[in-house]
Amino acid sequence: MNTTLTVSVHGQGLYDVTHKVMEKVALCDVRDGLATIFIRHTSASLTIQENADPSAQKDLEDWLNRLVPEDDALYTHTVEGPDDMPAHIKAALTAVSVSVPVIDGRLALGTWQGVFLWEHRHRPGQRELIINVQ
Repeated sequence: MNTTLTVSVHGQGLYDVTHKVMEKVALCDVRDGLATIFIRHTSASLTIQENADPSAQKDLEDWLNRLVPEDDALYTHTVEGPDDMPAHIKAALTAVSVSVPVIDGRLALGTWQGVFLWEHRHRPGQRELIINVQ
């Protein structure tokens, strides 16, 4: 079964979408299986990461921004602004989908794990996730 989740973002950062994904998975009425979450964009990504301490998310964001700076003179894809090409590189280095087992109708995430949409652009907008549960 496929379902869509639209997430509003207000700029760069990690957005915890765990509970929204769990709600969609519960509606699929699959007791045991696999949920795959896919983001339909080239300048944002998905990750499973620590959800207890926000400093872990901040450190990840800071690290990726150091790894892929916005002011690289070698970028030629700059029509949509200085954050556009870095956002594409960040999405290429991370993941556009994650899969999580479903056990007893729930995502089988670890105690400190959450599903995060990782927005790589500065501008606000909406991102679309496809959730496939089998």
